[in-house]
Amino acid sequence: MPNRSEERVITPQLLRSWPLPDPQGDKESRGTVLVVGGSRYTPGAVLLAGVAALRAGAGRLQLAVTGSTAAALSIAVPEAKVVGLPETDGGSVAGDVPDDLLELAAGADVLAIGCGLDNIEETQLLMHKVLDAAGKDAAVVLDAYALGALSKEPDLLTGRPQTAVLTPNVTEAEHLLGRKPKDDLAAEAMELAHRFGATVSLYGHIADPGGRAWREESGDAGLGTSGSGDVRAGIVAGLLGRGAEPAQAACWGAFAHAVSGQRLAPRFGRTGFLARELVDEVAYTIATV
Repeated sequence: MPNRSEERVITPQLLRSWPLPDPQGDKESRGTVLVVGGSRYTPGAVLLAGVAALRAGAGRLQLAVTGSTAAALSIAVPEAKVVGLPETDGGSVAGDVPDDLLELAAGADVLAIGCGLDNIEETQLLMHKVLDAAGKDAAVVLDAYALGALSKEPDLLTGRPQTAVLTPNVTEAEHLLGRKPKDDLAAEAMELAHRFGATVSLYGHIADPGGRAWREESGDAGLGTSGSGDVRAGIVAGLLGRGAEPAQAACWGAFAHAVSGQRLAPRFGRTGFLARELVDEVAYTIATV
């Protein structure tokens, strides 16, 4: 397992030597990102992830949320196609999702699942249906409750053709590991990458199943704000949409997320900025690497 000394530090120089695919052509050439998430009480998580995906360069955006919030979200994000999903009495997305969502899943280049979901059992059912429908060449970003569902069913990704990026926080990593993470998060990220056959972005540490490892050192305390993780997942999804490979999307995404926070600190202080303000810095941060 790698330790800190074996990780490559993510710098602008490293990223310039690993350039993102040139965003030429129309919106279809930069990929369709489908974000599936939210609840009656947390539709904003889907908004943050979706707009972050667009800011990172995705060509088309589709959002799937609870039916009770779909109309409001379609007005808040006029750039997106929004689909309402059935919900439980408690306001969670119901796992028995309709065919129109499965049709979107089949045509998406990237599926970001989990932001704002709040019911593990329903999320497990949803993930089976959506991943079964997804195209074999699609990429998947799993965050929040999708990672909780994966911890309950560790073989959920096994044998699937889609590439996956997991974006856990430390608490979600604990569920995936089945124990508290040790201090060496580089090694923990690599263990998760091997265990799930996916690229993992854990608190600035990125690892892929092939044994490569990186570390992002620009992040500060302000990134620990409500909705920040949704922004990070959305950035990764948008970069995958424009053609980045999973590890590249995770590294560029970690850098863009962290440096966007750096750009906001002079105006709002280290801990005063909001996740929605991070989103507005993403495109400029990526463009000026």
